[in-house]
Amino acid sequence: MNKLLERRLTRLLQTGDSAYLKGGKKGLEKESLRITDDGAVSSTPHPSSWGSPLTHPYITTDYSEALPELITPPFSDIVETVKFLDDTHHFLYAHMPPDELLWAASMPCAVSDDSAIPIAEYGSSNAGQIKHIYRMGLDWRYGRKMQAIAGVHFNYSLPKSFWPYYHEAENSTDTMQEFVNFNYFSLIRNFKRLGWIVPFLFGTSPAVCKSFLAGRTTRFKQLMHGTYYLPHATSLRMSDIGYKNKNQSALVVSYDNLDGYIQSLQAALATPYPEYEAIGLYNENKRIQLSTNVLQIENEYYSFIRPKQTSTHGERSSQSLASRGVEYVEVRALDLNCHSKNGVDATQLRFLEAFLIFCLLEESPLLSKKELSDIEYNELTVALRGHEPNLELIDSSKRRKIKTWSLEICDRMLAICECLDSETKNSHYVQALKAQVEAISHPDTLPAAKILQTLIDNQEPFQTYAMNLSKDYAKHYRDTPTPKDFADKFSALAQQSHEEQAALENANEISLDNYISNYIKN
Repeated sequence: MNKLLERRLTRLLQTGDSAYLKGGKKGLEKESLRITDDGAVSSTPHPSSWGSPLTHPYITTDYSEALPELITPPFSDIVETVKFLDDTHHFLYAHMPPDELLWAASMPCAVSDDSAIPIAEYGSSNAGQIKHIYRMGLDWRYGRKMQAIAGVHFNYSLPKSFWPYYHEAENSTDTMQEFVNFNYFSLIRNFKRLGWIVPFLFGTSPAVCKSFLAGRTTRFKQLMHGTYYLPHATSLRMSDIGYKNKNQSALVVSYDNLDGYIQSLQAALATPYPEYEAIGLYNENKRIQLSTNVLQIENEYYSFIRPKQTSTHGERSSQSLASRGVEYVEVRALDLNCHSKNGVDATQLRFLEAFLIFCLLEESPLLSKKELSDIEYNELTVALRGHEPNLELIDSSKRRKIKTWSLEICDRMLAICECLDSETKNSHYVQALKAQVEAISHPDTLPAAKILQTLIDNQEPFQTYAMNLSKDYAKHYRDTPTPKDFADKFSALAQQSHEEQAALENANEISLDNYISNYIKN
């Protein structure tokens, strides 16, 4: 065990201070593609009874009108987080057309072309228009199919009581917010180093439909007509046919500290990109991009993990980080768990919480350009070949077998899981860790491997496999009503959100171009 990690854990365990690690806030953002019961992407608007996607706090849209995003508040108990997500699914199905359902998999199927994916609408206000135009820009830059990929984001913050304790234990002379920022970036750097373990353990997208590939089938194996796969893939969602894209390959974002991170993103926001300049800001007198720079907004930058701060209305994410510091981290490396009816389960989240704490407490040197290049290699290799026997990744410029490295990480996480389980009547965190150790030891039991084996054994197209799961989950939610208190609350929120959108649209506003100009300047 790393000496620094050992020292920090020894203090927590021997002094009885392990309680400081407990009760961190956990929240989820879960995307799902809305489809018809014959498998096509829905062409109907975001259901009005769900509320306004512009102003509703828990039900919005991601890229597409057909891609709802469900947001939970942060809870101290993972069980509460998952229950809120589950109850939200009940509400959605109670107010969804009977011939529609939510796609259980991350990778979309039956997408004839980009035009089949409707871009999300947010009304006529400037705030609504800017969200729509940003998405139009993504279409011109990357295409709509990439944006229709779905996943789960895990939001996590250490308990507030942890930071004064840790500040004293580390003998820090920084202000509390400087200390918090510094340590969250330590966590982020280690997650970047080791985050490949998330798609390795939890990836569920080893196969795709032919329609998604659009002729890019050369390196893939064909299972049967319409289904393509890679034999050892874990998460094609996180590969170069998913979120890894050539347009951002030269973009280097600093993770040294908060200031460096903000400055590197702001540079990308201000740097023209010839390919986007060629597209232009307008097409047929209609605004189609917010800018022609490398990034339109900060969220366009794709990363396994992001530092976050809750933004106020009209505030950009870099502004909120600069003014109030890091509040939590957003982990973006999770595929939809298609074996869970709501896309994620508590065991995954407990492992992730312990892993994030491990990343915080572990020594975290700055990332060199060479290490960043190695990280990119590891991420892509695991996405495409993660379950390949004897696969090696790069660790400090040396080759390491992924199995050995994964088991070592899990071994070093054990004390953290014991801390999180201490003074409770259960061993949920230790059991979550043991489940992953068992899966690593028997890689044919990892989710992606099981999915592929099922497809091969049954000679079943990926679309059929995912559709059957989607229909099963839809039946479950439709057959069990939404808890009344929750249903009443969400119906009231839906009405309130429509009123809030109307108020924005009825307000006296400056012109849209001036609004965008001010937004970009900020």
